[in-house]
Amino acid sequence: MRIISNGHFDALISGTIAGIATTLVAAACGTAERSGAVAPLNAVSHITWGDRAARQKDVSLKYTGTGFVLNHASAVLWATLYERWFGRVAESGDVAKALMGGAVVAGLAYLTNYHLAPERLTPGFEKRLSAKSLAAVFGTLALSLPLRGLLQGAKR
Repeated sequence: MRIISNGHFDALISGTIAGIATTLVAAACGTAERSGAVAPLNAVSHITWGDRAARQKDVSLKYTGTGFVLNHASAVLWATLYERWFGRVAESGDVAKALMGGAVVAGLAYLTNYHLAPERLTPGFEKRLSAKSLAAVFGTLALSLPLRGLLQGAKR
């Protein structure tokens, strides 16, 4: 008996890649914008801890740990949609369609997170990063979602 199906496992892998990639880009942008590497991730934990989370600059289990888990869970959620809609396209090696799929899902993530969700459920990066850096984070999401499928397809 399988505990997790291949599709769910694919989404977990894609989501982990996207979660790590977006975390690293947010940290780099936070450093470049002088708010600090962990401040953007801490801000994600505003969902749990309120707006005081966005003011935290230091690494902590409470803010950084919670922010990492929330960002990772979000990445897995968006990866689940990506894998369902575009995963086989990526595995087929169609790079253009795989990247287009990543852009579609990242665009949907942006629309949902910043125009449909209540403020308390926004990712929180916007509390510490500029619009340009937010674009880099969502661009990273778009580019990282297809990686699992493209790499899997390249192995064949």
